[in-house]
Amino acid sequence: MPSFQCNLKKYRQLAGLSQEKLAETVHVRRETIIRLEAGRYNPSLKLAIDISKAVRASIEELFIFED
Repeated sequence: MPSFQCNLKKYRQLAGLSQEKLAETVHVRRETIIRLEAGRYNPSLKLAIDISKAVRASIEELFIFED
């Protein structure tokens, strides 16, 4: 089963964004950001792109899928 690693917390903090502010920016609930940071949620492509833009990091830096 492929594993999912999320580096969102690191890049969110580097961008100076709270979970709440990031959630508002990408139009999701804060709980979604919490689940992403914990690696318990796989984002849609649109959400991944929106988050990538908000924290100014590539999708590949934020989300790592390994076989």
